[in-house]
Amino acid sequence: MPVSTMDRRAFLRGKTADDRPLPNIKSKLGGINPLFSFTEQLLPDVPAPAQKITLLGGLNPYNGPWGYAQAAHLLRRTGFGLKKSEMDTLLGMTMNNAVNKVLTVPANAPAPPVNNYNNPPEYSDPLVALGQTWTTVNLDFSNFDGQAEAYRVESWRGWWYELMLNQNTSILERMTLFWSNHFATQTEAVPWGRSVYEYNKMLRSNALGNFKEMTKMVTLEGMMLIYLNGFLNAKGSPDENYARELQELFTVGKEGGQQFSEDDVVAAARVLTGWRNTFTDNSSYHYPVDHDFDNKQFSAFYNNTVIQGGVDGEAELDAMLDMIFDRPEVAEFICRKIYRWFVYYDITPDTEQNVIQPLADIFRNNNYDIKPVMETLLKSEHFFEAAQTGCFIKTPVDISIGALRTFNLSIPASTPWDGFVMRYYLTAYLADMSMIPGDPPNVAGWQAFRQIPQFYRIWINGDTLRNRNLFTDILTAYFIGTTNDQLKIDLIGFAKQFSNPGDPVALVEDITKLLLPQPLSATKKFLLKSLLLSGLPNDFYWTVAWTAHISNPNDPMAAEVVRSRLLTFHLYLTRLPEFQLA
Repeated sequence: MPVSTMDRRAFLRGKTADDRPLPNIKSKLGGINPLFSFTEQLLPDVPAPAQKITLLGGLNPYNGPWGYAQAAHLLRRTGFGLKKSEMDTLLGMTMNNAVNKVLTVPANAPAPPVNNYNNPPEYSDPLVALGQTWTTVNLDFSNFDGQAEAYRVESWRGWWYELMLNQNTSILERMTLFWSNHFATQTEAVPWGRSVYEYNKMLRSNALGNFKEMTKMVTLEGMMLIYLNGFLNAKGSPDENYARELQELFTVGKEGGQQFSEDDVVAAARVLTGWRNTFTDNSSYHYPVDHDFDNKQFSAFYNNTVIQGGVDGEAELDAMLDMIFDRPEVAEFICRKIYRWFVYYDITPDTEQNVIQPLADIFRNNNYDIKPVMETLLKSEHFFEAAQTGCFIKTPVDISIGALRTFNLSIPASTPWDGFVMRYYLTAYLADMSMIPGDPPNVAGWQAFRQIPQFYRIWINGDTLRNRNLFTDILTAYFIGTTNDQLKIDLIGFAKQFSNPGDPVALVEDITKLLLPQPLSATKKFLLKSLLLSGLPNDFYWTVAWTAHISNPNDPMAAEVVRSRLLTFHLYLTRLPEFQLA
């Protein structure tokens, strides 16, 4: 069934009407049969709960060894997957220079997404030609085209996948995903391509900038004004949605001790009355007629601050943000969220005292600039101590985008439509794994970073584990396909990038170091080597097979011997519990 004839809401959300992921989306779009005889046979146990991280040195600068383990840890936590070429680059640097490189974001913003979804006769955008950007299209309610907006949203999402795939050893895309989870919105609630794109663009451009300034931008951003009903907030009937989440989820938090009151939520909502979104071009403005001009009294939590009413809604907003950001809880709350996103979910009393509180001090002392916090954390003894534990269960984005990057894959696009459909397949797989970028479950973001006590283990259940394994199985043993393209791993080409692929011991060591965050036991390494040997007793059997193929690459039989052994090897390796960790 062509995408254009699918149910629009299902297409937009990647779900069925009763909120289940679309189980057959891959076959609906054609080109793949996701069922394999080996899929049900190789399910590993769910990974055990991660070990506790020991606190060594806190935020003291890391002065230990700088080698493969440390560079790999840095890349796994700040990007997606681990590319050998990036490892080679970082290993030629000092730790300080490597972190500095990771924290360097591109100087220029990426080109905006374009119409890559016209596919006549099934569908063509009535306003935007193939290859032209749709990000400047004004919204016109008189002829609103929900199908066009659905395509534009998915075009945006595929554009973001490409940025993740081509991140160039930079933390930018992981930081953008972090902020999209922190200041969470949902494309299914605001299905307007231009608004979705501009919100993501704003988060990306401020990813390592100033958190206080970004909070103000979020408050006035068109997508957020729609998502949390800010554009309906008016005097006499203040809408409390954004005022509550601004304090509870975005700045102060609700962790322990004295907290803001319900009256503070009402007062904040009154401060925010009158902000409106110009739907045609996604800009915001203040409409004084709907603004509450009376003074706004806050509680003792905010030192009984009174925000003076006036005709300047922006001045009131600035005064309220100054009041909120005077609270020490803001820096502490954000530093905990950063810690859980980049290090580990369990914040012990020692971690709170020796990591979170010093980071919060750095945050406040730098006027809420984000980069000094990230630089201190990523260069600390504590961060590199965590490398020894492999304590982070991969997100679905790590599983999917990470696998594509690690195996040196790019999304093929013989035609724009083929590329669009291929990226939409990726959304379908991510839906099956419970994480579609741009569509967290609610305004609080994905549960894995906030839900006590499970945290990361929420990513793994009987259904999602099967789907995580299915994704790598398909890339390894089959392909994700459109009419003209196939996305699959070149197993032989992947092996060739290592220094001595004809030596099975060296190859097992090189591949497991790249794909897994922890050293494997001797028993598992022996089993992996035996798969390369087809169970034969001597390493020579792999060396002979590899040499025969390299000596005569046009011999299909020699190639198939090597490929089939690598296939079995990788199917086993990517189904190990260790593969689910980072």
